[in-house]
Order: sequence, then structure tokens, then C-alpha cells
Amino acid sequence: MNLVLLAAELVAGFILLIKGADFFVEGSSSVAKMLRIPSLIIGMTIVAMGTSLPECAVSVTASLAQQNELAIANVVGSNIFNLMVVCGVCCLFCPLAVKKSTLLKEFPFSVAIALLLMGFGITSMVVGHLEGVILLIVFGGFILWMIFSALKARKQGEEVAEEEYETLPVWKCLIFIIGGMIAIKFGGDFVVDSASQIAERFGMSANLVGLTIVAFGTSLPELVTSIVAARKKEVDMALGNVIGSNIFNILFVLGIAAAISPVAFTMENIIDIVILALMSVLVWIFAWSKNKLVLWEGVVMLLCYGGYFGYICMR
Repeated sequence: MNLVLLAAELVAGFILLIKGADFFVEGSSSVAKMLRIPSLIIGMTIVAMGTSLPECAVSVTASLAQQNELAIANVVGSNIFNLMVVCGVCCLFCPLAVKKSTLLKEFPFSVAIALLLMGFGITSMVVGHLEGVILLIVFGGFILWMIFSALKARKQGEEVAEEEYETLPVWKCLIFIIGGMIAIKFGGDFVVDSASQIAERFGMSANLVGLTIVAFGTSLPELVTSIVAARKKEVDMALGNVIGSNIFNILFVLGIAAAISPVAFTMENIIDIVILALMSVLVWIFAWSKNKLVLWEGVVMLLCYGGYFGYICMR
């Protein structure tokens, strides 16, 4: 395929991602309001899983093809991109308020599973079948935790009364959510496939492609969805989408990939996971300061990612 067709495929992918994310946020937020479930919970579950479909597809495909270097690089690179770029860009639109419960529970949990992954890598330099099953079991526990949190929130009436919100009909919500997920999935595929082919023509390594082009492409749904959510003032969903996607990527995506075929680590992967953990702690500290992420902190996050991007391109 020549570069013109690849560029056309890339543009088509962007269009599908943008419109799919818009529909998905609209449908999901309406469901949250109708069911009196906090937007944060919806963002950390349904939206996070939907926008992580590209990561899942790429990593599972890479595992089946015995190209596990791409699988681990894709997940770690996507998580760093989600944390620093997606959150950073959202802060440019409006401050991202962070609930105390998120700072005390979900955020530290995302750091803990990054450290767990690093522990797997350091001890044996591989995430084998057993480790993959462990990750999937932890993921199952996380989903149960989210369900119980949602039920508790409904019982305590933390959500504002439903009649104060304008919601979509149920049938339209389902069309928006399912249609948005399909558009996100295929949009991510188009972007990743075309961008990867363009990158490979310039002689980039599989690990570098995974950390940059593929990670960027598979994180576009998170980026677009969170920006749309931030612009709609659904700040809980914007942040919840990022945290939920990062948790989903490590526990489910890598868990499935490792259960299929052991995922080998390199020292570069270990370094990248350490960077992910450090960046997570940095954002955590920012959020603790005022219970929100503001403009200047978003700029710092984007600059940090710029420095990291320069590092992985030069090493």
C-alpha cells in the first residue's frame, strides 16, 4: 500500500475515533444518570473497556503471532500516554476535579498493579501463563469492587436527582454505546495499521513502534473520549476513563495476552514500567494538592511526556 492510501486510512481512522467517542460518551453518561450511577464508575468500567478495545486487539493479536515485545510495549506505552497526555490535554480545557475516594482507592490501585507488573518482570523477566491468570483474577476482583461501589453510591443517593438531567431514550443510548464502540474499534485499527506501516518504512524497531505509534494510536480513543467528556463537563468520566483504562490494560489486556502466550520482558520494558510508576505518583501528588488537576499541572505533564518521548527515541 502506498503512502497516499495509508494517509487516507489514517484520516478515516481519526474520523471514526472522534465520532465514535462522542457517541459513546453521550450514551454512557445518559445511562449513568438514568441508573443513578456516578459518572466516575461508568468511566472506570464501560467507557474504559470500550476505549481499550484497540489495546486489547493489538496485544492479543501480537500474542497469537508470538510478537509479545509489541504487546508489552503497547500496554506500557499506552498507559504512560493516557496518564500524561490524555489527562494533560484535558486540563487545558477545564480543571479535572478528583474525588477523595479516587485518591484513596482507584489511583493507588493503578500504581500498585504497575508495581505488580514490574515485580513479575524483575523476578523472571516474563509474564507467564500463571501470572496472566493472576492478573485476570485481580481484574475480576476490581470489577466486583466497581459494582459494589456503584450499588453503594445508589443506595446512599450520592447522585443528583435524575429529573435535573436531560437523558436520552434507552434505545438511543444503546445505539450510541454500541455504535460508538464499533467505530472506536475500527477507527483504532485503521490508525494503528496505517501508522505502523508508515513507521516501519522508516526503519523503527518493534519496541519503539509499540511505545510510540501503536501506543498513540490505541490511546486515541481514550484521548478523544476524555477530551469530549471534559468539554461536556463530565470531568469524573474523563479522569475515570484514564484510570480505568490503565487498570484494564494491565490486568485484562496483558492478562489475556500472557494466558495465551508468555510475554517476555526486556530491561527497556522494566525501565518504562518504572517511569510509568513515577509518573503515576507525580500525577497523584498533583491531584492531592487541591483535589483537582489544573492547567499548569497539565502543562507539566505534557512536558514530562515530551521528555520521555525524546528519551525512547534516542535510546
